[in-house]
Amino acid sequence: MPEDFSKAINGITISLHQGDITRENAEAIVNAANSSLMGGGGVDGAIHRAAGPALKEECKQIKAMQGPCAPGNAVITGGGNLKAQYVIHTVRPIWRGGVTNENQILSNAYRNSLQLAVENQIASVAFPSISTGAYGYPLAEAAAVAMAAVKAFIIQIDQGAALKQVRFVLFDDFTYQAYKEALAKL
Repeated sequence: MPEDFSKAINGITISLHQGDITRENAEAIVNAANSSLMGGGGVDGAIHRAAGPALKEECKQIKAMQGPCAPGNAVITGGGNLKAQYVIHTVRPIWRGGVTNENQILSNAYRNSLQLAVENQIASVAFPSISTGAYGYPLAEAAAVAMAAVKAFIIQIDQGAALKQVRFVLFDDFTYQAYKEALAKL
């Protein structure tokens, strides 16, 4: 397993870790959700299984109040049985060859997730690699969009914000290396 890699921007550390996001000790983890918020495959299903039924109940309540969550938007729930106190659910774009505004939607998913973290005074947030599994987003491009979005957000937030760490928890070495390349280029 590779050693963690990090870079600080404006007093906030962006770091990479290879592992299982459901075991992450961050204050909030981000779920790469579908618009129903009801769980699914990949990281979405793993987070729902690990968090237990309380997470699904909160997601049902949110969906009942506001309907499906649009791609690029985000909502926050408690963490259920996870180590993380919160789960930020962001709806990922489906890759369609880059012709349906996927880059902007993916960037919005990161920005809106981080905005919820700041609004809820969360100090540490952990992201998976959003949209690169079943949703087919090319890994290197997704990593570059993720890093650019996180950097742009960090540069513009108030220095008094609670946010101090943005961590990417990446499931395998191939994904870790793609994100390491993107972070090194920042």
